[in-house]
Amino acid sequence: MHGELQELGRAVKQAQYRQHRALDSALQAVGTTLAQWDALRAISRSPGASARELAAATFQTEQAFGTLAGRLAAQDLVERRPGHGRRIEHHLTPAGEQVLSAGHKVADEVLAACFSPLPDADRATLLDLLRRLTGERDAD
Repeated sequence: MHGELQELGRAVKQAQYRQHRALDSALQAVGTTLAQWDALRAISRSPGASARELAAATFQTEQAFGTLAGRLAAQDLVERRPGHGRRIEHHLTPAGEQVLSAGHKVADEVLAACFSPLPDADRATLLDLLRRLTGERDAD
């Protein structure tokens, strides 16, 4: 049984790796990387969120997210504002909104290609199964 589980884990990782490489490569056309676009997406979902919250949402450490947010701020894609106490809030700038929007179009194309071998019903089943594994209930 352990061999089958390991094979399943490896297949999930391979699919993720292929998807991430394709996204990172295609996002270069709109002047961003997968990590940057994912951060913009997280900030868009939770305007005013702290680095701690955004790090968790993007599967990064706080330190890594802080470095990334600093780069995004230097590119005028993100604005960091003082919040309550020592909290720093993150907001997208108009330029950040544009990059995020362009990235959504790229991601839709890349992901359509990545999942094209699966019919719609299989994609829905896969999504349901992955949500059950991760404990998620709602779509983004």
